[in-house]
Amino acid sequence: MAGADEARMSIEILNLRDARQFMPDIADRLWHAWGQFSGETLADEVAALEAVVAAPAFPFTLVALVDGAFAGTVSGIASDLDERPELGPWVASLWVEPGHRGAGIARTLVEQATATLFAQGNTRVYLYAIPPLQALYLGMGWTLVEEKFGKLGVDIYIRDAPAVTGTP
Repeated sequence: MAGADEARMSIEILNLRDARQFMPDIADRLWHAWGQFSGETLADEVAALEAVVAAPAFPFTLVALVDGAFAGTVSGIASDLDERPELGPWVASLWVEPGHRGAGIARTLVEQATATLFAQGNTRVYLYAIPPLQALYLGMGWTLVEEKFGKLGVDIYIRDAPAVTGTP
């Protein structure tokens, strides 16, 4: 019956600039998932999101809502791996609430973030993920370029902008 429930759910993707009321939820999830392990405080996470909201277009954070409730988030940022500062921009900080996992929200968020980065003129976009997520990203059209990289042991992926065709 989960399929029927998923078909009825309404997913809306908003820019955090237009949905600031979800900033505490996002800061909490990102800090618990990653920030606390890198020595950041929850206040650091909030400050980083405030800087994103203050930026005109980039970096950006997207918010997924299901029937108006917070369901997930993803960001577009300049750099996401300290060991590879020359690479970017990145689709980063993907989080989907546990109760909404498996419903296509991660895919929707990643696709929207990628499309936004391409619309901003980027021709290649990067992301990294833990190895168990390899099938997800390969299935979404990402290309695996490096496996088990660096101290985090993550896989690095690229996605190139679609070629523009037409007559000159």
